[in-house]
Amino acid sequence: MKIGFVGLGAMGEGMARRLLEAGHTLAVHNRTTSRAEPLVAIGARLADSPADACRDCDLVISMLSDDAAVEAVTLGTDGIAAGLPTGAIHVSCSTISVALSRRLAEAHATNGQAYLAATVLGRPPAAASGTLFIVAAGARAEIDRAMPVFDTLGQRTYVLGDDPARSNLLKLSLNFLIFSTIEQMAEVFALNDKGGTSPETVLDILTSSFFTAPVHKNYGRLIVERAFDSPGAPMTLAAKDTRLLLEAGEALGVPMPMGSLVRDRLIASIGRGEQDLDFAGLSRRAREDAGLPND
Repeated sequence: MKIGFVGLGAMGEGMARRLLEAGHTLAVHNRTTSRAEPLVAIGARLADSPADACRDCDLVISMLSDDAAVEAVTLGTDGIAAGLPTGAIHVSCSTISVALSRRLAEAHATNGQAYLAATVLGRPPAAASGTLFIVAAGARAEIDRAMPVFDTLGQRTYVLGDDPARSNLLKLSLNFLIFSTIEQMAEVFALNDKGGTSPETVLDILTSSFFTAPVHKNYGRLIVERAFDSPGAPMTLAAKDTRLLLEAGEALGVPMPMGSLVRDRLIASIGRGEQDLDFAGLSRRAREDAGLPND
């Protein structure tokens, strides 16, 4: 399949590499060109704009950080919507707002192009190994066309129906569960640390008994080891996702009290200059509140 790929950050680079290794013809574009060079070295074509990445392609994937980046790359003068052939598919894997997802679907429909939201669950190592979980929404016929690509990128694809925005709402919701789980674990670790039981012991008991999910094991380990300096995703992205979740809750008339707490924790972390740390670093606030050291 001829594929364009726009956005080669921590997640995008691994995903693009997987597609190349699977034998797809790939054109890549990234704002910082140096991020594309390793992929060009193994066979990708370097595109000089998002529109150029779409040239003659069957499908283009975008993996970008926020609404502003996705809107510029998709709807700008040299954007995806300007270069995507009629009938080809734009697959947006980015974590964006429900409102922008609906705007993109409308814009592509006006151009005779297809649009799918296919948000992904997993950290950069899962992107590199092709073991992501993919949450896809959009027209079923277009999802079927894209399924070979999804099978290359992930271990399982969930299909939510024909409204692409459902994928974005669910991704924001699942990210919120991660953030709130980090907050809960951070409080429990701090409480027991002050009571004389080490966070390492609490994590071992927690993850070898009745809380065995990857979110507890992976983020619990990051909290205990305080391994925040090589982020899978930084505080700024977590803050963005939480803000979009709260906006969606307001639009649907659904209060999200824990969401407001997590947002405030993230704002406090960013205010302390920790914006580039992994978002698991929001656990530092619970230790501070307990009078425990963070270093």
